[in-house]
Amino acid sequence: MGSSPTTQACNVLVIGAGGAGLSAAIEARTKGLSVIVCGKRHREDAHTVLAAGGINAAFGNVDKEDCWQQHFADTYIEGYGIGEPEIIELMSKESPQCVREIDKWGANFVKTENGDIDQRFFGAHTYRRTCYSGDYTGQSILRTLVNKANALQIPIKDSEYVTGLLVEQNTCFGAVTFNQKTGDKTVFLADSIVLATGGHTRIWRRSSSRKHENHGDGLYLGLNVGCKLIDMEMVQFHPTGMLAPEEHAGTLVTEAVRGEGGQLFNSKGERFMQNYDSERMELSTRDRIALANYTEIIEGRGTPNGGVFLDISHKDKSFILEKLPSIYRQFIDLQMLDISKNPMEVAPTAHYSMGGLHVSPYEHSTGVEGLYAAGEVAGGLHGANRLGGNSLAEILVFGKRAGHAAAQRSLSVEAFIRPRSVIDEELQKVDDMVTDGEEIPKQIENDLNDLMWEHCGVVRDETSMKKGLEKLEELKSRAMNLEIRVDTFSADELVMGFNLKASICSAEATLLSAIERRESRGSHQRSDYADINEEQNCNYMVSMNPDQQLTITKKELGDLQPELKEILGRTNKIVNFSGKLLE
Repeated sequence: MGSSPTTQACNVLVIGAGGAGLSAAIEARTKGLSVIVCGKRHREDAHTVLAAGGINAAFGNVDKEDCWQQHFADTYIEGYGIGEPEIIELMSKESPQCVREIDKWGANFVKTENGDIDQRFFGAHTYRRTCYSGDYTGQSILRTLVNKANALQIPIKDSEYVTGLLVEQNTCFGAVTFNQKTGDKTVFLADSIVLATGGHTRIWRRSSSRKHENHGDGLYLGLNVGCKLIDMEMVQFHPTGMLAPEEHAGTLVTEAVRGEGGQLFNSKGERFMQNYDSERMELSTRDRIALANYTEIIEGRGTPNGGVFLDISHKDKSFILEKLPSIYRQFIDLQMLDISKNPMEVAPTAHYSMGGLHVSPYEHSTGVEGLYAAGEVAGGLHGANRLGGNSLAEILVFGKRAGHAAAQRSLSVEAFIRPRSVIDEELQKVDDMVTDGEEIPKQIENDLNDLMWEHCGVVRDETSMKKGLEKLEELKSRAMNLEIRVDTFSADELVMGFNLKASICSAEATLLSAIERRESRGSHQRSDYADINEEQNCNYMVSMNPDQQLTITKKELGDLQPELKEILGRTNKIVNFSGKLLE
């Protein structure tokens, strides 16, 4: 398949060209090391661009009372107490510095009249702390990082699919890739590797992710070499995804719409959030709004297309064009709908993986020597529900930390083991994927999407999830008989084959963890266990045994420092937003 493999070497290999990956690469490069970045998509079109609404930093520019401790408290409470305190503390403390830095690099955050970075409300925040560039914040951040990487002469390899990590004696020394256009294989050798591959939300039928994104490939890569996963049952369903057209179902409608005054209505014209969270209304937590939208729909008060209405048309068109230019254009382009005149039809969509690879707080190391992880592929920060605006903060703070740790390891290690047999074995796996079977990967992927939406969606129960596991075993069997070809013009089928392996593994890890957590907590809502169970104040971990089987263990929660306990005690779960809501 393709030409003979080529070999490239560097000090630090970064897998993933989104915000976390580029942050890691930039930090490692500033230490004087050689760095290579491998990404599946074009370098300015990673998944980061879809994080539109903003990035959190406790500047106190608008609400002077804000501080990092309050940001910590809001994040910890939003995560229902199962997020890792040290990781949350680091993000809360360091995000202001990272935001200032990337603003200086050209991220172009909106400023107040006195020149400070402006801040808007996102749901479940005590204060206004979300910094933004219109409603294209992720795109602005990614473009700035790409420009910085280019200035530092960091090579970014587009269209490279990583099929396996190279590991010997629990030490990672590189990765094998193939080019998605040509099928040509490359062996990348490195002193340290940073995984920044995103999450696994594409495995649901309605998802805010795009084709070939977020199939859980990084999770699968890590599991296969001995890493553990944490909180896989915690998948955030964003309350507002598009319903039409069908090929774009699930496309995100940013929380910024609600942050700027958007209101939710059912088919009866009722502003129904009054019944679910009368204090915060549309600025309630994402899990609560998603559940509210889902409930209105299944109880027969939804729109003709099976959604609810999100309306911002009471605001002036000039305001909408200033604050929400991308969303305005999105609905014009995809539906010929003018949101300044008409409401949008929206419904919950699989959006964000709160769980992921289990990492150490400070270095984001994975337990495999030389392997680090940052961004959505890593777990620990968000707990049971992600606070809007924290994902972009996460990629900057922990991308930088992972890059620093990877660089320090490269500078300190004197000898490396790189056996040829391990390299040859991984290369052979790529060749072995090209087969003359009877099953089409795309069909199995579609069936998996339906399975996860039906059996592990917004609301779950044990009977349905166990049925989902049974169906998953059938899909596994079918996936052993794939028809995959590579021609001169495309290796798309090969991409789909590897995506499918990762998707099936991620789905199983999610179902097993969701069955084990017999309670409702945050994004994990069960109809058969409607309440929080204090006995499940823990995290669930997933490992892969030598027989390639997944196993579940329980991890006890870490202790909170007295200072953090004190701020939590002063923070109400429901905050009075009187005078601050944007109506």
